[in-house]
Amino acid sequence: MRQQDILPEFQVFLRTRRIVPEKNIPFYAWWASRFLAFGNKNEHLPLDIRIEQFLKEIQLNKPLADWQLRQAEEAARLYVNQFLAGNAAVLSPNSISETNGHGPHDPARALAGMRELIRLRHLAYSTEQTYLDWAQRFFAYIAQRGRTDVRAEDARDFLSYLALNRRVSSSTQNQAFNALLFLFREILKIEMKGLESTIRAKRGQRLPVVLSVAEVQALLGQMSGRPLLMARILYGAGLRLMELARLRVQDIDFDGGMVFVRGGKGDKDRSTILPETVRDDLRTHLEEVKKLHERDLAAGHGEVFLPDALERKYPNAGRQWGWQYVFPSERLSVDPRTGAVRRHHMSDKSIQNALRSAVKKAGIVKHASVHTLRHSFATHLLMNGVNIREVQDLLGHKHVETTMIYTHVMRDMTKGPKSPLDLLDAAVPVPSE
Repeated sequence: MRQQDILPEFQVFLRTRRIVPEKNIPFYAWWASRFLAFGNKNEHLPLDIRIEQFLKEIQLNKPLADWQLRQAEEAARLYVNQFLAGNAAVLSPNSISETNGHGPHDPARALAGMRELIRLRHLAYSTEQTYLDWAQRFFAYIAQRGRTDVRAEDARDFLSYLALNRRVSSSTQNQAFNALLFLFREILKIEMKGLESTIRAKRGQRLPVVLSVAEVQALLGQMSGRPLLMARILYGAGLRLMELARLRVQDIDFDGGMVFVRGGKGDKDRSTILPETVRDDLRTHLEEVKKLHERDLAAGHGEVFLPDALERKYPNAGRQWGWQYVFPSERLSVDPRTGAVRRHHMSDKSIQNALRSAVKKAGIVKHASVHTLRHSFATHLLMNGVNIREVQDLLGHKHVETTMIYTHVMRDMTKGPKSPLDLLDAAVPVPSE
């Protein structure tokens, strides 16, 4: 049988939806047909378990490349969750052509299809939650107007409503816009028009809040233990909060004095400074983390989340020491997507609460947050004579214009050590004997 003859209706569905490249459609149909043959013998199993067992079986028969396994999984999910189960009912070619993109839509089906597509594209879990939340708000907004149909102009009206009635910030409105764009284009298949007449939330130019060296010193003086270590690394390396949270043991290069950020903002990797004054404390911390990991392994756990398809490519990597988080959570948790019991990284709330408390105790009146330490890192480097292009690389900014905002809050400063944390620690007087 030719590949073009395998599940022809599914191939038409993929071609109409433009979910996968045209040249790959026959292969997706072939994988889906193999999954169907496997699934008929395992109908009693939940879908995720069936897919997992299916991938193991095809891997046993013939070792496959990582991209082939990913393609097989995506084909199975697309066939069951969107083509068969009706999650794509709103997407069906007939309903779109009959209503011209307008007409009744089932919010539950649209949200289910949205969730499935987000996971197929391997977007972050936080992105999934944010997009679904905005989609739910949008459907509630439509329902309040006594309608069940969705029109292109509804997106424009909802965004204007957020600016005029809810008085949201420009960043919040942009977040809602991105979520609606995904919903309309990928799920409802409605082209968003007339957005030029949307009322946009205005945001003027804002200077970042930057702490002086003395204020950073006073702030860190009110912290202790793990929160202090995290705050010193945030300031000394210029990391974003989630970049710190997602650091793995193998991302720390003590000999080279570097921290490697993997998959940062814009899914970009970069390296930055590991301050000398924090290295001994970090080594001691990692010794304790390793003991915790060994206890987890002894209890039958010890596995962490691996990005993309690494979990299938390297089945045992999640238990290896190098992949463990530098700052793990204090307790095990259940992965909301897979149901696996793992030790995730520390909660962003823990360091935020600790820093908020330290700001108050230090008597700092500036509106300082965790991200303020990153702003201070950049500004203090520029004040210390470091080239703006080098600061741009350390921060991971795409354009130097983004980095130049810190030149507006600069003040002269004597040249000193490479890291602002080293500068701060060097300024602390050594007690005499």
